[in-house]
Amino acid sequence: MAAVLLTIAASFLLARYRPKQLVVSSIAAVLPADGREHAVLRVARPDGGPVKFDEMTTEATGGQSSNDVVTTRFVKTGDEVEVWMLAPVAAEDRQVRVRWGRRTLVKTVRFAASELDSFGDGMPDALRLHLAQDRETFRQWFWTLAEVQSELPVAERAKEIQDCAALLRYSYREALKAHDAEWVETQHVGDVGLESVHQWRYPETMLGAGLFRVRPGPFEEGDESNGAFAQFADAHSLMSWNAYRVGRALRAAKPGDLIFFRQLEQNSPYHSMVITGRDADWVVYHTGPIGKGKGEMRRMRIADLLRHPDARWRPVVENSNFLGVFRWNLLREGD
Repeated sequence: MAAVLLTIAASFLLARYRPKQLVVSSIAAVLPADGREHAVLRVARPDGGPVKFDEMTTEATGGQSSNDVVTTRFVKTGDEVEVWMLAPVAAEDRQVRVRWGRRTLVKTVRFAASELDSFGDGMPDALRLHLAQDRETFRQWFWTLAEVQSELPVAERAKEIQDCAALLRYSYREALKAHDAEWVETQHVGDVGLESVHQWRYPETMLGAGLFRVRPGPFEEGDESNGAFAQFADAHSLMSWNAYRVGRALRAAKPGDLIFFRQLEQNSPYHSMVITGRDADWVVYHTGPIGKGKGEMRRMRIADLLRHPDARWRPVVENSNFLGVFRWNLLREGD
């Protein structure tokens, strides 16, 4: 009799502490690879009871490289729980693993390429930085890299930087890379205490190495491979098809924004500068060739630029050569 009672008691305890059976289902058959956060899985109990998500863990694997960051989180919705994750920016499948107790269930989440261009500016929405943290991270990396180049000895400076547009291209591209130890050493950056952008890393997108748009028009199917994007873009292309004007007054500027001038009497009429400093009170730029010389990098307080001896270079509304303050299209989300 005692043995029977012990068996019953043990069965009761096991039933009480055994992890509840859960049902994990997909939210949708296919989701857009748009770089946004999506609910991908729904977790429920067969009996309709509440799911205790604090007893579960989830992780996602997949992605285009070992550096890919795949984040997941739980969101309580009534008695059920949803698994949310940041979508990739190119078509691919990802495996999401949900664990509770000793049980594990793996579901494949399928993402399809997204060609949506909400602003019609030529950049796919998938590559716009949707998270405020990513936008701020990109800004800081972009203007910090420009400043670092201005301070480095010429021998250590990136060889590609020969004019103002090259400085923009370099700082933009490198700001979107994975900033591991090897990268830091190669770029002579040192420890700046910044994370990398999470949403995507150059060149792991549908555009590959062709980062800059070089012709007008909204993003359309095939643009990723038909020459609409390239690794090289001049100052005019960067201003016209990769950035948008936020105003002609400097009070609109934030760190990491750009200012452009047009000097028609010069061989290269379009000239750019990077707004730097935490208070957006400096500019960094490359002069481009001066006479027979290669030109040089310069860093100047905006207060001094406003008093430039040549009025054509003063960033004021009254100066018709000053085209205004511009912001990269990938920051347009949320403005």
